[in-house]
Amino acid sequence: MKLKKGDEIKVTRGKDRGKTGKVEEVLPKDNKILVTGVNQYKRHLKARSQGQKSEIVTITKPLPVSNVQLVCPKCHLPTRVKFSLQNDNKLRACKKCDQII
Repeated sequence: MKLKKGDEIKVTRGKDRGKTGKVEEVLPKDNKILVTGVNQYKRHLKARSQGQKSEIVTITKPLPVSNVQLVCPKCHLPTRVKFSLQNDNKLRACKKCDQII
């Protein structure tokens, strides 16, 4: 997967189009990522016991990787990621400015 935890991303599709945030968690099996402050939903929780109150909780759901783009830390533009080999190390690079990420 080309995205890692801590990367800055921009949402390109969906209800949160245009929002940016940091990757909180990467789910490679599902090909999804969890981003802080993006794709949030309300969930109504019923009281389980006598003393507990019912409440509405905001939860963040994972986004498909295909709906986001990495924001390059050097040129600050949404970009695709390419891989380059340097000294037998596979490094990620920005396709727009060719800088190592």
